[in-house]
Amino acid sequence: MIINILAGGPEGLLPDLSEYLVDDAFWVGVDRGVYHLLKRNITPAIAFGDFDSVSSEELMFIEDRVTELKKFKPEKDETDMELALNWALDQNPSIIRLFGATGGRLDHLFANVHLLLNQFKEKKSANICLIDRYNIIFIKEPGSYHIEKMNSKKYISFVPLTLNVRNLTLEGFKFPLKNHHISLGSTLCISNELISDYGTFSFSEGILIVIRSHD
Repeated sequence: MIINILAGGPEGLLPDLSEYLVDDAFWVGVDRGVYHLLKRNITPAIAFGDFDSVSSEELMFIEDRVTELKKFKPEKDETDMELALNWALDQNPSIIRLFGATGGRLDHLFANVHLLLNQFKEKKSANICLIDRYNIIFIKEPGSYHIEKMNSKKYISFVPLTLNVRNLTLEGFKFPLKNHHISLGSTLCISNELISDYGTFSFSEGILIVIRSHD
């Protein structure tokens, strides 16, 4: 099961959503993202939000078209995106994609990146990633991972999310590493590139943000 969640970030940063219109994809709207989906003739199966970012006319448009609408007061402990993501994790999907979660307000961006940690807190196995026009962002716990070359996202950066990431090894990269320790705030592993069709990265301690980008 694949769950695609669209939040209300800037439309100019959205990728081509038609690439993700597969039969087994389950669409979820978050706040203004519900309106963005409906404008693209994608009706979300469920929607979450306080809907303070849409006009009264837009809200009526949403209410007329979305059957399951979870409305919340603006004063709440979780963000709209967190409510949607926690619901998605409870469905035990294999993949969760978050769109419309970057750009605009920096507090929302940092909060959404940190929400990727929820899969570990909830001990879920879903692969969660943030996707916009220029980036794919995901996080990993210690282990060894294969990563394939993407011509559309040739730059790969590794950013520590914890105080230390230990024994980071990069193989098949333009700038390889062997059992290297990187600390929070390090820019050592920014803008690397694969030199073949695939590579591997591994580490033994910490949590790592992986960012695939293009200019």
